[in-house]
Amino acid sequence: MRSLWQLWDSGIPEEKIDSLVEFASQLPEQTATTFGSTTAPPPEVRSSTVRWINNEDIRDTLWHFVNEANIEALGVEVMNRAEMQYTEYHAEANGHYGWHNDVNWTSPKLIDRKLSLTVQLSDPADYEGGDFEFRDAPMPPATLKKKGAVLVFPSHLYHRVTPVTMGTRLSLVAWFYGPKWR
Repeated sequence: MRSLWQLWDSGIPEEKIDSLVEFASQLPEQTATTFGSTTAPPPEVRSSTVRWINNEDIRDTLWHFVNEANIEALGVEVMNRAEMQYTEYHAEANGHYGWHNDVNWTSPKLIDRKLSLTVQLSDPADYEGGDFEFRDAPMPPATLKKKGAVLVFPSHLYHRVTPVTMGTRLSLVAWFYGPKWR
């Protein structure tokens, strides 16, 4: 049986992660929304801040993992076109993101998010809670919390980030596109 996700527990070296955090923290901060809405969702749905990243070098680094995951296990039609978001989940704001998938099923576009990727940017000692979970798929091991860990999975899988109870969880998420799901 093929895996529903692929994990590299030491995917990106710490110095590259630190550089990425420094770069992303200089970008404009926004309250997180869902699928391009201009208003924040209700607090029970999502509580986080985000910064949008438009950088080909970062995208190409992530594409390596998406391409490998696709070859090894996922097998979907995907291209090196992505949206990327630096996300901060703060304990003092009950940072979390409830059950959701990453596909906008009502989009009129001829492309959909096909593969989602998350990179752990925080040291696991810097926060508590903030666990990434799948609803209908086996859970990734605890190494997902390791700084530099990279997880790739089909964008239609339901997942969540549980509330951060201490500190701040930082992550980089990306959604790689392909032709509409059929």
